[in-house]
Amino acid sequence: MADASMVGLMGRVTGTIGPGLVGEVIVRVRGGAEHFLAHPASATDRIETGTVVMVIEYLPPRTVYVAAAYGS
Repeated sequence: MADASMVGLMGRVTGTIGPGLVGEVIVRVRGGAEHFLAHPASATDRIETGTVVMVIEYLPPRTVYVAAAYGS
Protein backbone atom coordinates (compact mmCIF):
# COMPACT_ATOMS: atom_id res chain seq x y z
CA MET A 1 0.00 0.00 0.00
CA ALA A 2 1.38 3.41 -0.93
CA ASP A 3 2.18 5.84 1.87
CA ALA A 4 -0.35 8.38 0.66
CA SER A 5 -3.24 5.92 0.83
CA MET A 6 -2.74 5.32 4.59
CA VAL A 7 -2.37 8.98 5.56
CA GLY A 8 -5.73 10.46 6.48
CA LEU A 9 -7.40 7.17 7.35
CA MET A 10 -9.29 6.94 10.63
CA GLY A 11 -8.73 4.28 13.26
CA ARG A 12 -9.42 3.45 16.89
CA VAL A 13 -6.82 3.06 19.63
CA THR A 14 -6.67 -0.49 21.00
CA GLY A 15 -3.57 0.03 23.16
CA THR A 16 -2.73 3.34 24.88
CA ILE A 17 -0.35 5.60 22.92
CA GLY A 18 1.95 8.08 24.63
CA PRO A 19 5.45 9.26 25.47
CA GLY A 20 7.61 6.18 25.98
CA LEU A 21 4.75 3.88 24.93
CA VAL A 22 4.27 2.06 21.66
CA GLY A 23 0.52 1.73 21.34
CA GLU A 24 -1.72 0.03 18.85
CA VAL A 25 -4.52 1.13 16.54
CA ILE A 26 -6.94 -0.72 14.32
CA VAL A 27 -7.53 0.83 10.89
CA ARG A 28 -10.01 -0.20 8.21
CA VAL A 29 -7.86 -0.74 5.13
CA ARG A 30 -7.63 -3.07 2.11
CA GLY A 31 -11.20 -4.30 2.56
CA GLY A 32 -10.72 -5.30 6.20
CA ALA A 33 -9.34 -4.07 9.50
CA GLU A 34 -5.66 -4.29 10.42
CA HIS A 35 -3.64 -3.52 13.56
CA PHE A 36 -0.65 -1.17 13.45
CA LEU A 37 1.96 -0.16 16.02
CA ALA A 38 1.26 3.48 16.85
CA HIS A 39 3.14 6.52 18.12
CA PRO A 40 1.65 9.96 18.87
CA ALA A 41 2.22 12.57 16.15
CA SER A 42 3.05 15.03 18.94
CA ALA A 43 5.66 13.53 21.25
CA THR A 44 3.89 14.79 24.40
CA ASP A 45 0.37 13.51 23.59
CA ARG A 46 -1.19 10.57 25.43
CA ILE A 47 -4.06 8.93 23.57
CA GLU A 48 -6.23 6.50 25.52
CA THR A 49 -7.83 3.25 24.38
CA GLY A 50 -11.06 3.80 22.45
CA THR A 51 -10.09 7.20 21.05
CA VAL A 52 -10.73 7.78 17.34
CA VAL A 53 -7.51 8.85 15.60
CA MET A 54 -6.29 9.95 12.17
CA VAL A 55 -3.14 8.56 10.56
CA ILE A 56 -0.66 11.43 10.10
CA GLU A 57 2.33 9.40 8.89
CA TYR A 58 2.83 5.79 7.77
CA LEU A 59 6.11 3.88 8.06
CA PRO A 60 5.81 0.55 6.23
CA PRO A 61 5.12 -2.13 6.97
CA ARG A 62 3.17 -1.74 10.27
CA THR A 63 3.89 1.58 12.02
CA VAL A 64 1.79 4.75 12.07
CA TYR A 65 1.92 8.14 13.74
CA VAL A 66 -1.52 9.34 14.77
CA ALA A 67 -3.39 12.30 16.26
CA ALA A 68 -6.73 12.31 18.06
CA ALA A 69 -9.61 13.14 15.73
CA TYR A 70 -12.70 15.22 16.44
CA GLY A 71 -11.06 17.01 19.38
CA SER A 72 -11.07 13.73 21.34
